[in-house]
Amino acid sequence: MVYAFDSLSYARRLEASGIPRDTANAHAEAVRDYIMSDLVTKSDLNATADMLRRDMDQLRLDMVAATDRLRADVAHKSDKLALQLTVRLGGMIIAGVAALGFVLAYLDKV
Repeated sequence: MVYAFDSLSYARRLEASGIPRDTANAHAEAVRDYIMSDLVTKSDLNATADMLRRDMDQLRLDMVAATDRLRADVAHKSDKLALQLTVRLGGMIIAGVAALGFVLAYLDKV
């Protein structure tokens, strides 16, 4: 929605209040050029609010997708780490049993 601004009536009203004609005309032009162009209507605000809602909804969806990807990545890395720890622990147990066997074999000879 665009607001109509009657700069001629505005300038005449300023003149009627005792402001010189040149000053009143300059003031009316300044109001039209600088103030009226920056007015925001209710429909402008509603359109911006709708755009922000859509952007926030999309951001929410993006965050959910990113969170799901992170969860899957953490689960995969956790499973991989558990497997590595199991293999290492198994290797340590085998090495310990072998060492114990060598010690027992050595003690039987002594």
